[in-house]
Amino acid sequence: MSATALKTQSSPATVYLIDASIYIFQAHFSPYVEYTNRHGNELGALYGFIQFLLQFRRRTGATHVAVALDESLFCGFRHDLCPNYKSNRELPDANLAMQLVACAELCAVFGLAAFGSKIYEADDIVGTIAKRVRAETANATAINIVTRDKDLAQLLVNPRDCVWDYSGNHRRYWQDIVGDFGVTPAQIPDFLGLTGDPVDRISGVPGVGPVKAKELLKQFSSMEGIYQNLDQVGTLTLRGAQRLQAQLAEFRASAELSKRLATIACDVQDQQEAFSQVGLADLRTISISSQALRDFLSEYAFHQEDRDRILTSAAAISQS
Repeated sequence: MSATALKTQSSPATVYLIDASIYIFQAHFSPYVEYTNRHGNELGALYGFIQFLLQFRRRTGATHVAVALDESLFCGFRHDLCPNYKSNRELPDANLAMQLVACAELCAVFGLAAFGSKIYEADDIVGTIAKRVRAETANATAINIVTRDKDLAQLLVNPRDCVWDYSGNHRRYWQDIVGDFGVTPAQIPDFLGLTGDPVDRISGVPGVGPVKAKELLKQFSSMEGIYQNLDQVGTLTLRGAQRLQAQLAEFRASAELSKRLATIACDVQDQQEAFSQVGLADLRTISISSQALRDFLSEYAFHQEDRDRILTSAAAISQS
C-alpha cells in the first residue's frame, strides 16, 4: 500500500478549526449571557465560552480540533504593515483580559489543542493548520472552519470543506461562496483588496464596490491580472470604466497593501510558533478531566450549582 493510501486510510473524516474569539466576544456582549462569580466578578465571556465548548463537543463528537485565539491586536505583522489596520478596535479592559486568559486555559481542560500568537491572527493559525492537515492527509480530510467571519472562506479548497456559522447553524461550501459573493474563495483577498473592508480598516480602492470588483475579477481573475491588463479596464462595458481605470492606477499601492492585509497566512514556518509545527496527532481531542475542570471552576469561583451542572455535562461527554 502506498504512503498516500496509508495516510488516507488513517485520516479523520473531519478536522474542526475554531475561530474562538467570535464565540468569546459574542458571549461577552450578549445581553442574554450574564454571569458573575461568588466574588461578584463578571465572567460572562468565560461562562458563555464554556457553554459553547460543551455544546460543540456534545454535538459534533469531534475527534480532531484546533482552537485559534486572537492575541495580536495592535502588535501583529499586519499592524506593522499598516498602523491603521483594525485601529477601530479597543484593547480589552482588565476584567476581559483575565477572562481571555481563562478561555485559553479552558481549552486544555476541555481536551482541546489551542493556539495563540502575538504576531499572527487567529485566521493565520487556522490557515496554517488547515494547510498542514491537507498535506498530512493527502486532502482526504474535510476542513470545517467554525466561524462567522466571511474572510475565512478564502481557505476553502475541497468540496467537503466549509465555514460553519455555528450559532446560526449555517454551513457555506465552495459553491455557496461563489453564489453568495460572486467570487471564488481564492479570490476573496483580491475582492477585499479592491473593495476594502471597513470592519478591519482596510482601505481598498475608492469608488470600487462589490459590483465593479466582481466584474474585474471575472474578467482578469486576480488583482495581479487586473494590473497586468490595466489598459483594458477602460474598454469594459462597466459604467464609468475609464474613471475606474484611473482610480485603479492612482490607488494601486493601496489596493496591493489591502490585498496583503486581507490574505490569510497559510505557510507560517516560525519555530517559535507552536501552531506552525502541529500534526494531526496534536489535534486529537482527549477526555475532559473532571478533576482539572473542578479545579478550574473553583479557581474562578463559579457558584456551586453552576459547577455541578457543568461537571455533569462534561462527564456525559467523556462517557459518550
